[in-house]
Amino acid sequence: MPVINVDDLTDKDKALMEVNQLKTEVKLERWKTSKCCEELQEYIQGQVDEDTLVKGIAEDKNPFKEKGGCVIC
Repeated sequence: MPVINVDDLTDKDKALMEVNQLKTEVKLERWKTSKCCEELQEYIQGQVDEDTLVKGIAEDKNPFKEKGGCVIC
């Protein structure tokens, strides 16, 4: 897909692009926010056993664990 410099377009071309974009957006299926929130909540709860942010990283698989301490004499 070629890159279009909007500054080089005429007003008519800009208006045509905007109309085409609005035609595309009006065809999109809309969902109620409450339905989306319920589905998102179910998905998150279904994945909680595999989520490292919830259960943490096993010590043997953690690449960021400290290898040794610092000793000041």
